[in-house]
Amino acid sequence: VKIFAPNIDQRDVVNHLKGSPTEEKRNVLVESARLARGNIQDLAELKASEFDAVIFPGGFGVAKNLCSWAVDGKNCTVNEHVNSTLQAFHSAKKPIGLCCISPVLAAKVFPGCEVTVGQDKNIDGRFPDAETASAIAELGCKHICKNVNESHVDKANKIVTTCAFMCKAPLHEIFDGIGTMVQEVLKLA
Repeated sequence: VKIFAPNIDQRDVVNHLKGSPTEEKRNVLVESARLARGNIQDLAELKASEFDAVIFPGGFGVAKNLCSWAVDGKNCTVNEHVNSTLQAFHSAKKPIGLCCISPVLAAKVFPGCEVTVGQDKNIDGRFPDAETASAIAELGCKHICKNVNESHVDKANKIVTTCAFMCKAPLHEIFDGIGTMVQEVLKLA
């Protein structure tokens, strides 16, 4: 397993204690290295030929930094290295795992694919971003409704997705869904 991140400036920096943006500037690769404890490489160096699969974690940073979904929604652009990585794995028929908001990357890059970000309705207040499912459909993709502890496998495209934190759920349920995504990616590898 190797970890990669794009060597770009973050769109903005958030003070998560206060829940508000700061004036601070940070680099995505540097911040990712902090989280990965230094064992990381620039995404531009990733070669699909050296790996069996790729998994993109989610989080709002995906919607802000790996693409412009946070600002532009379905009209977003995808970072060039993220796009080329997805294209390389897809072309090589290698599995792609995406969780939380990152399934929108596949929806933008692979029209016609099937993904899940959970439910298309805000059931019991658990899916506050349910409108993301309709935006995915507007991109020409099929959104598959799944519970937080499940994943969806688009066998034709070898794309496995789960909603993770797109659902307000206990951490153990989110963990279970991410676990099923990883297991399905490994089965396809």
